[in-house]
Amino acid sequence: MNLNRDILYLIFKELRDNKKSLCSCLPVNKEFCEIIIQILWKNPWKYLEYERESLLLNTIISHLSKESRNNLKSHGIYPLITLYENLSFNYLGFCKYLNLSIINKIIYLFKFHEISIIQNEIIKLFINENTKFTHLYVPQEFNYQINLIPGAKQCFSDIIFLSCNVDMNDNVLTGLTEICESIKELELYIKEKNNNFGVIKLLDIPKKLINVHIHNSYSNNPNINNNSFNKILENSLMKHAQFIQHFKINAPPISNILTTFVNLKELELDGSYHYPWNCLENLSLPLLQTLKTRAIPVEILASLIENTNGYLTKISIDCIFYEEVVNKKIIQAIYQKCPKLKYLKLILINENITEFENILIKCQYLDELFISVDNLFDPRELFEILIRSSPISLFKFKFNNLFIPDKLESLKRFLDNWK
Repeated sequence: MNLNRDILYLIFKELRDNKKSLCSCLPVNKEFCEIIIQILWKNPWKYLEYERESLLLNTIISHLSKESRNNLKSHGIYPLITLYENLSFNYLGFCKYLNLSIINKIIYLFKFHEISIIQNEIIKLFINENTKFTHLYVPQEFNYQINLIPGAKQCFSDIIFLSCNVDMNDNVLTGLTEICESIKELELYIKEKNNNFGVIKLLDIPKKLINVHIHNSYSNNPNINNNSFNKILENSLMKHAQFIQHFKINAPPISNILTTFVNLKELELDGSYHYPWNCLENLSLPLLQTLKTRAIPVEILASLIENTNGYLTKISIDCIFYEEVVNKKIIQAIYQKCPKLKYLKLILINENITEFENILIKCQYLDELFISVDNLFDPRELFEILIRSSPISLFKFKFNNLFIPDKLESLKRFLDNWK
């Protein structure tokens, strides 16, 4: 039976995070090959492996015209590159993610003498009237005005995602504001100093931002004072507050911006123990569905979960230290306020294993469980509880740091009794 090409695409698209499986299907037939190449080259930077950068660079350079090749040759670059003749596909035509950060890293990795020459040729390969991108990544200290390249306006007319450092110069910033009118997702990297306040213009252009990620490079040094820039940035973000559904930060906000995100569905807090996260206390996010945290005080997390309205389906809690009473409090908050929970990642201690059973009993939609334990944890009682009280939906497990004292007998019994 021959499957419709559109159906094949949907099937292979589900494997987009599994490069090995996709590549194993490449030789099956021409149709499989054409569909899989299209998926792999939509975001080729995602699959780039260490010490295989030259293969990607060679493939990109092989798309150059004869005139451009001669230009490289005249600057002594041509002999350093392996060119592939008669390419099977126009690979760059499938590309929807333009990662200028990785392109720069590859170019500098090969230590070309004329870096600007090869950079110019590669950028012009990607940015022209025949390409169209949805995602753009701009590297640190980037000084190339890509908006001046012929065809740039058309090339970025469908852009929805922009990632950039806020230390860019005014010319590059002005160029980005001209070509990124349709962005809905923004990722900003804030430095310790030399941040360009003009980057706020990027927040004034979109009609509505849905996804925002603010990364402070000084997150491990709370003594760095960058309050003025962050305050202006957060005030500008508040204009999009009713639209923002996904927000990620790695340092506490200066303002009360979190309280304005009334429609927030996903919150990621990649924290630091050096910072007080008091801004999360008494914070109400009624529509929150996903909560991912790292190094956030558990007392505050428990309070945050208690102030949701039962829509949480995914909770991931990493890198926390707590005592028995605090651990019990967050477990109670989960089974009391998260009846629709499907995924849970949690650190568990022996003293609260019985309390943990209530999560299994009351969260009947739970299908994936990731449990981390300390070195003193005895898993035998946990296995018994999982056999006895797990909901029917639960079928995926992951255990971290688990020591089984009875030569795997308890694990064998768990697996034998699992239905």
